[in-house]
Amino acid sequence: MVEVRNVHKRFGDLEVLKGIDLTVNRGKIISIIGPSGSGKSTLLRSVNHLEVIDEGIILLDGVQVNRPDMKGLAFERHINNIRQNMGMVFQHFNLFPHLSTIDNVTLAPRKLKGMDNKTARDLGMEQLERVGLAEKADVFPNWLSGGQKQRVAIARALAMKPKVMLFDEATSALDPELVEEVNLVMRSLADEQMTMLIVTHEMGFARDVSDWALFMDGGVVVEECTPDKLFSNPDQERTRNFLQKHLGNNH
Repeated sequence: MVEVRNVHKRFGDLEVLKGIDLTVNRGKIISIIGPSGSGKSTLLRSVNHLEVIDEGIILLDGVQVNRPDMKGLAFERHINNIRQNMGMVFQHFNLFPHLSTIDNVTLAPRKLKGMDNKTARDLGMEQLERVGLAEKADVFPNWLSGGQKQRVAIARALAMKPKVMLFDEATSALDPELVEEVNLVMRSLADEQMTMLIVTHEMGFARDVSDWALFMDGGVVVEECTPDKLFSNPDQERTRNFLQKHLGNNH
């Protein structure tokens, strides 16, 4: 579903991605862990072209995302089509404060897919139901907790019926007691076999839901394997040191 081949990204003199390769098969869940500044969020943002890579190829379902050969309006149309198939959930919810919950969820299907109001509302209610917030449909974002806002952001991404969901530290801005309600929604998506690429610092969650896990550090994939192997018995010293620091002796 997603293929990343030899991807490099520089910010000035700093190379933050140094030749990353990654394959995400349909219906699989891949978690990416690693210290701050390791390049994991940059990698995720590069997948849907929020960061423009300097070298390499990124494919979504066989279609090349980055098209250095394409310019202007043609590229804009191309990338908008691609993004309709990728749901992205950020650390911060980015909900429109002047729109109700349901209007936040249905805005993209109405504007981008030309859906009529009734069809969009039915779809929006279905997605809010999925994240356990149907009763909050007509409430405005400032009346929601952080966890509820993040669940609305997930519903909004799902309303576009994406082929893949990208989660960039989706729970890191939340109070600890709100983290689990967002994780539960992500677990239910995992049960539905939604293809997901998750950057997270929630080690237990990554271990439980992922089919495959990557540890990144210094702009490279240091190690990748099944989550059980990565968290219980990693091969690389760097991985062991990182987990030791984050999990104490529990891993």
